[in-house]
Amino acid sequence: MAKTPEHGPLTGVRVVELAGIGPGPFAAMLLADLGADVVRVDRPGGPGLAIDPAYDVTNRNKRSVIVDLKTPEGPARVLDLAARADILIEGYRPGVAERLGVGPEDCRARNPRLVYGRMTGWGQEGPLAQRAGHDIAYIALTGTLGMIGAPDEPPPAPANLLGDYAGGSLYLVVGVLAALHHACATGAGQVVDAAIVDGTAHLSAMIHGMLAAGGWQDRRAANLLDGGCPYYGTYETADGKYMAVGALEPQFYDAFLDLLGVEGHTDARKDWTRWGELREAVTARFKTRTRDEWTAVFEGSDACVAPVLSLTEAPHDPHLAARGTFTDHGGITQPAPAPRFSATPTAVRSGPAQPGADTADVARDWDVPDLMKGLE
Repeated sequence: MAKTPEHGPLTGVRVVELAGIGPGPFAAMLLADLGADVVRVDRPGGPGLAIDPAYDVTNRNKRSVIVDLKTPEGPARVLDLAARADILIEGYRPGVAERLGVGPEDCRARNPRLVYGRMTGWGQEGPLAQRAGHDIAYIALTGTLGMIGAPDEPPPAPANLLGDYAGGSLYLVVGVLAALHHACATGAGQVVDAAIVDGTAHLSAMIHGMLAAGGWQDRRAANLLDGGCPYYGTYETADGKYMAVGALEPQFYDAFLDLLGVEGHTDARKDWTRWGELREAVTARFKTRTRDEWTAVFEGSDACVAPVLSLTEAPHDPHLAARGTFTDHGGITQPAPAPRFSATPTAVRSGPAQPGADTADVARDWDVPDLMKGLE
C-alpha cells in the first residue's frame, strides 16, 4: 500500500467543519494547514458575510461538500461524515446543531471517539448564551477591550483578531487537539466548549496577576504595556508614518536613547514622574526623520524599535521575506502556515475550497457514497 504523503503533523486526521463565519473557519484552516483532511460542509447559498469564495484563504487546504441540513436527508449525510471523522467543528448558537439533528449526542452515537468542538462567542451556557454578538461585544465584557487606547478617547476596534481568532479560534484548536490526544489514549471523545469570552479573558492572565500585585492600574494608558510608558508605544515620523518602540530592559533603553539622539533622560526610565517630558522628547525626535530613515538608524541594533508596516508592505520586509512568513498561492498573497515543524513541514497545498467542488472526491475517499445522491 502506498504511503499517504505527509503535509504536516496532523496528516491522517479527519475533520468535519460545519460552515460558518469567523473563528470556526479559521480554526479549521489551522488544522488543515497542519495537515488534517478538513471537509467543509457548506450550506446552499453560502454563509452570511462571506467574501468571494475564490479569495477566502480561511478555506485553503480544505475540501468542500454541500449539504442542506434542513432537508430530510441532510443530517444523515453529516452523520455519515462524523462517523468517519476524528474531529467535528461547529459554530452555531447553542441548541441549533441539536435541532438540526447533528448535535454532540447524535454524532457521538455514531462515533464515540469523536471530538466535538463548539465555537461560540458567549459559550454554551450563561445568561447571554442565546444572544447574537460579534467579536467587539465579546471582548468588551472581558475587560480586554477596555485596556486599549488613549484614556480620553473611545477604545478602538482592534479588527477581529483579539476575540474571534486569538480568544476563539486558537483556544478551539488547543481544545480539540487536547481532546483528540485523550480520545487516542482512551477511545472516548468529548465536547469542547470554546467561548470567545473565556479565551479572551484567559489571554489577560498575566495582567490580572499584575493587577492583584499592585503593578497594573485599572485604567488605560497608565501602565508599562498599554501605551502609558513612553518607551513602549508608537511614534509618528516626519512623513506621517510610525515607528514602534519596545525598549523595556535597561540595556535596550540605553541603546534606544543613544540611537534616537535623546540626552539627559537615562534616569527617566524608572521615574514615572518624568515620563511626560521623556515622551515629549521622543516625540519631537521621531518627527525629525521619515520612517524609513529611522528604520535605517535602528537597523542591526538591540534598541527594540521597528517600523509600523501596512498589510501590503509587510510581505516585502526583508526579514519576513527571508523566512517566508508570507507566501503567494493562486495569485493571493497570504500568511504561510505557522508554526513550523522540522519533521513534518506544512505548506499551502490548495487554494480556497469552492463550495461543493470536492463532493465526488470526498464521497470516494471517506467512503460516503450517499453524498452523491441528488448530484449525479
